This record gives sequence, C-alpha cells and structure tokens, in this order.
Amino acid sequence: MSTTKIKTTQLWGKNKDDLKKQLLDLKTELAQLRTQKVAGGANSKLTKIHDLRKSIARVLTVINATQRSQLRIFYKNKKYLPLDLRPKKTRAMRRRLTKHEESIISEKQKKRQMHFPQRKYAVKVC
Repeated sequence: MSTTKIKTTQLWGKNKDDLKKQLLDLKTELAQLRTQKVAGGANSKLTKIHDLRKSIARVLTVINATQRSQLRIFYKNKKYLPLDLRPKKTRAMRRRLTKHEESIISEKQKKRQMHFPQRKYAVKVC
C-alpha cells in the first residue's frame, strides 16, 4: 500500500503493465479505505481517500495519454484519422473547403478567363 502521493514524472517512464498493476493496487487500497470509512475509521486514514483518488486519476491520465500518442504514431501516414484524433476546431471550420478545393477552377471559368482576361489600363501620373 502506498502512503505518499504519486508524482506524474515517475509514471511516464513506466510501461503499460506496470501502470495497470499500480492502478489495480490503488483501487484496492481505495476500496479498503472506503470500508474503513463506513466502519468508522480514524480521520487520518479518511484523508488519504482524496490523495488516492487523485493518484488514480494521474495513473489513468498517463495511460490514456500514452495510448493516444501511440495511436497518433500508428495513424500518421494513413488516409483517415479517427474522429477523436482529428483537430477539433469549430463546426464551420471543419466544413470549410480545403485549400485544394478552393483553388480548383471549373472549365467554364477557365474559358471565361481565357476569352475575357482582366484588362490592363495605363494610368498617367500627374
């Protein structure tokens, strides 16, 4: 059973199995403390519940962050990205035309530009 707060810097170096094992240990310890709370345990032990919950959150955060980074590496050169890995932006920005789509000129527009080009006027400077 852990007695001190877990520091996130220690967690980043660990592999997935170690993190899962540590998470399981923390959850069992939390369950024991909660049963002691119901039974009427000492207040010093009850204050550990807060620290344990935060430690569990830290471990889960590290697990999820490493998993997302691995997925980003996996999908790096693929055609499609999963929705949760795509940039969020705004709905309007996501539906906007891409740069390539904006630059495309239709056949009709090409003919119009060719037959009726932009006129150039010489302006006399006074």
